[in-house]
Amino acid sequence: MTVHFIGAGPGAPDLITLRGRDLIAASPVCLYAGSLVPAALLGHCPPGARIVDTAPLSLDEIEAEFVRAAAAGQDVARLHSGDLSVWSALGEQIRRLDRLGVAYTVTPGVPAFAAAAAALKRELTLPEIGQSLVLTRTPGRASSMPPGETLAGFAATGATLAVHLSIHALAEVVENLLPHYGPDCPVAIVYRASWPDERILEGTLATIAAAVAADPIERTALILVGRVLDAGQFRESALYDPGYQRRYRGRGGPGEG
Repeated sequence: MTVHFIGAGPGAPDLITLRGRDLIAASPVCLYAGSLVPAALLGHCPPGARIVDTAPLSLDEIEAEFVRAAAAGQDVARLHSGDLSVWSALGEQIRRLDRLGVAYTVTPGVPAFAAAAAALKRELTLPEIGQSLVLTRTPGRASSMPPGETLAGFAATGATLAVHLSIHALAEVVENLLPHYGPDCPVAIVYRASWPDERILEGTLATIAAAVAADPIERTALILVGRVLDAGQFRESALYDPGYQRRYRGRGGPGEG
């Protein structure tokens, strides 16, 4: 028996990996975060599967589902939105599975920031404009921030920021970033990236609060901040420059050219 943790992607049901889809289809038990995982993905479950929405459950109750499946010798597909590497509660679940001696696998998914960048049709790293992307959040009821991880500290680097789980604290985000990026720095807010009701608001640090006040967004939104969002002028990458010599081009050797 194995618990398969699966990144279900940002929302669109076809943005799940083939591996994830196949694991769902092979598992007689499916636990999914119903508040964020699209119901369409449950169509991949095999007939007669036990399907449990974990949104109202405690961690103890989720563990009890794992124990029940293990006793029955049934694999579990455990679906989380986005990718499992960030803000998924994966760590606390696998720690309990380790204590129980239950096997598990982890299958990655399309993260929210990638879906948001695709919705904006933007690359988040541009030569000499921005080469770093910081995934962060503001403090919340579920989790505080370590003392050294502050918006102002990240902003001081000038990196592009993807601020998750923080639309409710937009004023605080703007206040912390303004001294470092300036009022004209572009901002994009993507609500429910890849879902049918996806919405995009664009502006600057000086204007974005008013834009959201006029078209309110309360949850499930990602805030992107950085010069890469509207950089029309930037140096082209050396990767495709004709003078850039690399292994697969320009030397005429076997298998190259």
